[in-house]
Amino acid sequence: MEVLLLYLLVGMAAGTIAGLFGVGGGLIIVPALVLMFTAQGIAPEILTHMAVGTSLATIIITSISSIRTHHGKRAVDWKIVALMAPGILVGSWIGGVTADWLSGAWLQFLIGLFAVGIALKMWLDGLRKAELPTDGSRLPGKAGLTVVGAFIGWASAIFGIGGGSLTVPFLSRCHIVMQRAVATSAACGLPIAVAGALSFAVQGWSNPQLPQWSSGYIYWPAFFGIVLASTWFARLGAKLAHRLSPQLLKNCFAGLLFVIGVRFIWLNYAVVIN
Repeated sequence: MEVLLLYLLVGMAAGTIAGLFGVGGGLIIVPALVLMFTAQGIAPEILTHMAVGTSLATIIITSISSIRTHHGKRAVDWKIVALMAPGILVGSWIGGVTADWLSGAWLQFLIGLFAVGIALKMWLDGLRKAELPTDGSRLPGKAGLTVVGAFIGWASAIFGIGGGSLTVPFLSRCHIVMQRAVATSAACGLPIAVAGALSFAVQGWSNPQLPQWSSGYIYWPAFFGIVLASTWFARLGAKLAHRLSPQLLKNCFAGLLFVIGVRFIWLNYAVVIN
């Protein structure tokens, strides 16, 4: 029961932060689960894989809610989603396979690098004043969108995220208006989460180190605890966001990501270079 309460707290934090900063909760869920799984005594060889797989599974639920909201506002460009989806599905599955090849230390190290990179990008974006056109004139063709979708799906599955931190900047650079880019990215998050979670479940299915109540690298007590709390608290975070400075919020979140990323890099650097 105490462990379930802790997972509820993770869901509360992830949901609130997702609502406050407009990003997927995976960037918070994965580091939090790594800490919790470590405290629970889950084997270090698989605990990071389980954190990523479980995070992807929770994103399936949260992305459905997000898609309904954005679709209701007619903000999702379903044509782009349809063209990117085949690549996303293949890339996300391969991302799960790639992560299974990596050791826990390497996976944490790469997640740390990714978190630091996203933090630096958020700070740099805050310094830029020029706005890009919003006519969609730089979108690649069908093949290009499929290839980009495959890369985004592959990277997102490895890091346990819904892909928003990759998809939104890509669509923005293609001159898609920001609201439409965010909504379309949310729709792309569902195939990323489904294919990625299934891949992690399959890759870890026969691992003898799995704890009870696991399906491969998906740990169901953590899944249910996070999902039960994150959806409601995402609404709370969204309401709070309207009362605070957007740029201040982004800078604070970037700082949090930077600290998390540096910690992961520091703890695993010695293992990775040897």
